[in-house]
Amino acid sequence: MAKLLTEYIDTEHIDSFALIKSADIRLTKTGKTYLNLLFSDRSGDLPGNLWDATDDQIKSLIPGQIVKLQGVRGAYQDKPQVQITNLRLSETGEPNNPTDFMIHAPLKEGEMNDELSDFILMITNPTWNRLVRKIFSLYHDQFLRFPAAKSNHHAFAGGLAFHSLSIVKLARSVVAQYPQLNSDLLITGALLHDLGKTIELSGPIATQYTLAGDLIGHITLIDEQIVLAANELHFDLQSEEMILIRHVVLAHHGILEYGSPVRPAVMEAEVLHQLDELDAGIQMMTAALNKTEVKTFSDRIFGLDNRKFYKISE
Repeated sequence: MAKLLTEYIDTEHIDSFALIKSADIRLTKTGKTYLNLLFSDRSGDLPGNLWDATDDQIKSLIPGQIVKLQGVRGAYQDKPQVQITNLRLSETGEPNNPTDFMIHAPLKEGEMNDELSDFILMITNPTWNRLVRKIFSLYHDQFLRFPAAKSNHHAFAGGLAFHSLSIVKLARSVVAQYPQLNSDLLITGALLHDLGKTIELSGPIATQYTLAGDLIGHITLIDEQIVLAANELHFDLQSEEMILIRHVVLAHHGILEYGSPVRPAVMEAEVLHQLDELDAGIQMMTAALNKTEVKTFSDRIFGLDNRKFYKISE
C-alpha cells in the first residue's frame, strides 16, 4: 500500500496520489515562472515547487485536482517539502475522488447535526433562539461540512461544526462553574461566531478564500447575516438582546489587530474569546504533536506565535 504524504522521511522517494490544495503562480529572481503547490491527503499537507512550469501545467494543475506525485522528500527552512521530479493529473481508472484525500472531523456529520439540534434547544431566550434557527436554516449544510480555516486550526472537512460545537461544550462547563454567566448568550455566540466562514471560504475541497472573504472577512460577514435575519424576523436592532449578541460575535477575536472591530466588553464576550483561543490552540498543538516523535519538539506552529512544542512520553 502506498504511503501517505506525511509518512515519508527525508531523502525518501515519494510516489503517491495527492490532492492539489493550492497552486500559486510565482516568479523566480530571474523571472522564470514556477508553481508553488500544496499537496494534501488524509494524513496532512506537503508543499512543493514545480520549476519552469509550462502554460499547460499552469492551466491544468489547479486546486481540487488529483495528481500522481513523484519526487524526493526534503526540507526548506526546517519544514518538510517535496522536490518534484514528475507530476501529472490522475488518469482513468486511477484515484480521482477529492473527498478520499481530505482530513475529516473526528465526529460524523450526523453526530454533529444531532449535537447542533440539542444545543439550539438549550437556548431559552426566544429572540436568540429564533435568530439562530433563522440563520442556520440558510447555512446548515455548509456549517456541517466546511472547514474552520484554510490553514491553521480545524482546517479539515467538518472543522467548522466540530470547532463551534466544541466551544459550546466548553461553554456549558464554564457556566456550570460560573453561574453568573448568561448561558443563552454564550451558547448563541459560540454557534454563530464563525458561521461567516461559510461565506469567507470556498468549501471543504481545496479551500480558498472567496472575494468576500478576502475583502470583508468572516466576522463582518456573519454580523451582516445577523442583521439581515433580525430584519426579516422584525427584531429591534437597538434592543439590548440584539446589541449583546452582535457584540459577542464581533468581539470574539479579542483584539483589533486580529480583526475584531471591538474588544470584549461583557463577560460572555471575553469568555467566548478565551474559549475560541483555547480550542483552536489545542487543535493546532495536537495536529503538530501527532506528527512528532516522543521526546522531541514539533515543527513551529505559525498560529501560535511560531512556537514549537515538546512531546512528552505517552
